[in-house]
Amino acid sequence: MTDRPLTLMAVHAHPDDEATGTGGVLARYAAEGIRTVLVTCTDGGCGDGPGGVKPGDPGHDPAAVALLRRQELEASCDVLKISDLEMLDYADSGMMGWPSNDAPGSFWQTPVQEGAARLAELMRHYRPDVVVTYDENGFYGHPDHIQAHRITMAALEMTALTPKVYWTTMPRSMMQRFGEIMREFQEDMPDPAEAAALAEIGLPDDEITTWVDTTAFSGQKFDSLAAHASQGENIFFLRMGKERFGELMGTETFVRVQDATGAALPENDLFAGLR
Repeated sequence: MTDRPLTLMAVHAHPDDEATGTGGVLARYAAEGIRTVLVTCTDGGCGDGPGGVKPGDPGHDPAAVALLRRQELEASCDVLKISDLEMLDYADSGMMGWPSNDAPGSFWQTPVQEGAARLAELMRHYRPDVVVTYDENGFYGHPDHIQAHRITMAALEMTALTPKVYWTTMPRSMMQRFGEIMREFQEDMPDPAEAAALAEIGLPDDEITTWVDTTAFSGQKFDSLAAHASQGENIFFLRMGKERFGELMGTETFVRVQDATGAALPENDLFAGLR
């Protein structure tokens, strides 16, 4: 036995990603006394600037945006009671196909083994019992999410650690409900092709291994998103209000891809078999 606390490490691409996919589990497990470590891989410099100015538009300053988003990230960590924040500080690569994908120093251009070596060092330091990141498509094809997946899986191979490993996902039933709420709250809906692509995100419900009830922490998750107020994509969630947000976002779902505990599936706890 050891006095080392049980530890959850979440590896995310940008400031605010910690809130959308894992804000509930980070808050829940922090409240249960588990050490929560957030690794944010990029500086978020391709996010919205003040007033919603977009990358490439006049007045968009990636360095200023990165500074603002670091402040927002720290506020979000305070809300979620995250124990440790680690920043890899690679340059944000932007959406797939943007010129910023090819910029020297961007996360997308960083050799996987280089990023993985830095992450492996953090893993050896924190010795996580559970690691959470994205699937091989970065959930929806964002280059920095894909790269976060790649360096996480490579870093695990570099260490002698055997944590439970999970990829974030969404059940198709929840995506359908999400689409219905989008129609309720938004006047400008995605075109048919975008709507069809949205419907294909996530997995069939029966392929999801892990369903974690985070309803009691949905208020913290909402507030952590609100901390990232500069980013326009979060406004939709905030317009719902906390009650509706909690109804939609009160369960976080994952696919378990590595396990040495033998915990039965499906499971309702990332730490099943560890306590």
